[in-house]
Amino acid sequence: MTVRISTLPNGLRVVSETMPQVKTVSVGIWVGAGARDEVPENNGVAHMLEHMAFKGTERRSALAIAEEIEAVGGHLNAFTSREQTAYYARVMGEDCALALDILADILQHSVFDPAELEREREVIIQEIGQAEDTPDDIIFDHLQEIAFPGQSLGRPILGSVERVSSMGRQDLQGFMGHFYHAPTMVLVAAGAVDHDRLVAEAGRLFAGLAQSPRPSQLSAAYAGGDHRAERDLEQAHVAIALPGVAYDDPDYYAMHVYATVLGGGMSSRLFQEIREKRGLAYSVYAFPSSYRDSGMLTLYAGTGGEKLGELMPVLADELGKLTGEVGAEELRRARAQLKVGLVSSLESSGARIEQIGRQMLLFGRPLEIDEVLAAVERVDAAAVRRVAERVMRKAPPALAALGPIGQLEPYSRFAARFG
Repeated sequence: MTVRISTLPNGLRVVSETMPQVKTVSVGIWVGAGARDEVPENNGVAHMLEHMAFKGTERRSALAIAEEIEAVGGHLNAFTSREQTAYYARVMGEDCALALDILADILQHSVFDPAELEREREVIIQEIGQAEDTPDDIIFDHLQEIAFPGQSLGRPILGSVERVSSMGRQDLQGFMGHFYHAPTMVLVAAGAVDHDRLVAEAGRLFAGLAQSPRPSQLSAAYAGGDHRAERDLEQAHVAIALPGVAYDDPDYYAMHVYATVLGGGMSSRLFQEIREKRGLAYSVYAFPSSYRDSGMLTLYAGTGGEKLGELMPVLADELGKLTGEVGAEELRRARAQLKVGLVSSLESSGARIEQIGRQMLLFGRPLEIDEVLAAVERVDAAAVRRVAERVMRKAPPALAALGPIGQLEPYSRFAARFG
């Protein structure tokens, strides 16, 4: 596999990875803007823009966009995260030019038709309602808000019903005009792709993109705190966050190994102690999240309300234990789990463009897989203990709970277990 990078005169970076063993190509545009770039008044606009981009351009209707891509058996989709938005397609290699033309069209010539906007507004409101009805989903929005209160990083990606209901065409145009600039975007293709042809097509199709640099971004400040809501549910859902690390932190890979040892699989400490030995939760796991300048470690448990009194001290205790001894075998397993996941991502063109797009926006280059694997392998017991100490002592926890939570201990008692 060969990765090549070119930069167009307007600053748009074009990256390709040829994968000789595949006949299809995945191609997409990664934009270095997401929910974090919103102000309170337009919370949800990045996600709504992602939806509306497919709803018609100056020369294609919403139906025409769908019909053209599906006429060649292709697939077109998008997603919004807190710091990035991506629009991508997968087609046969010979149809790459068509996919690229559609992507260029929707990202530069969308009309945001008022009738389409009203229909899509209702779809997004239903999406918000579905999230609210899914407790093991919405709990993480509550947790994010408590971890980063009063900040764009803490607001939900979908926005609120109130904000979505009042959002207009000018909000979409304003956000796109402010952030969708050539230096803020990366075009990535992987699979059956010819780099020189891709660059030539991109130069023709994206020449009109603005050349403005990325607007400045407010820094994030983790805070911690408490959010709990009593609801008539079968299970209690509890999510805990502690301060994590940014993407460029020296402990980034150590944090991932630490989270895997703690709650990354069936052999992890949380799963073994809480589910297998004590039967305190059906689902329990941990994972890290990183941002440009901050991060968080998240723990989740779904359990019966009557188990909460015993569960919470055990969760805190398992976190504390990792500041002490880390077994050589569990460390080896955690590193192996991470490496398999990383290598597996090389086997799909769709996963490759997502990985490359994200890395280009964060680091300005795609990371070599051997470089990443070596970084994971270098994580030793001392590094895991160091990260555990950072997690436990840096700031108070964020706690979100939903469901039959009458037996959940007061926040002050739980927070006292840290620090």
